[in-house]
Amino acid sequence: MKDPISAAQPGPEAVYGAHLREGRFMLQRSRNTGRYVFYPRVMIPSTGETDLEWVEATRFGVIYAITVNRRRSGSYNVALVELDEGPRMMSRIEGTESAPIGTRVKARIIEENGEPIVVFDPVEGGN
Repeated sequence: MKDPISAAQPGPEAVYGAHLREGRFMLQRSRNTGRYVFYPRVMIPSTGETDLEWVEATRFGVIYAITVNRRRSGSYNVALVELDEGPRMMSRIEGTESAPIGTRVKARIIEENGEPIVVFDPVEGGN
């Protein structure tokens, strides 16, 4: 008899990670309403819609909030980016210690500690 867990479909987080490993930044979107969600889920919070499909992200957004963490080994930022599709995601802005709220940014996928992650770069002239 097959183990039901091993026969199950991969969860949304696993699918998201697989897309990143392929170099694709994908978001989920409701087929019915067009509403986007992030972090990957099995249903849309508050509405319970389960008709989610994976679509390619535009990769653009704006900095919604940002903070800088400083330590002896160096500083780094933690940013909340509002994607053009609507959802917000935590990440970091590369190449700068900080940036103004509202700065246009573009996502790219890098590998860190053996795993793909999404980081953002400021867009020149995008403010």
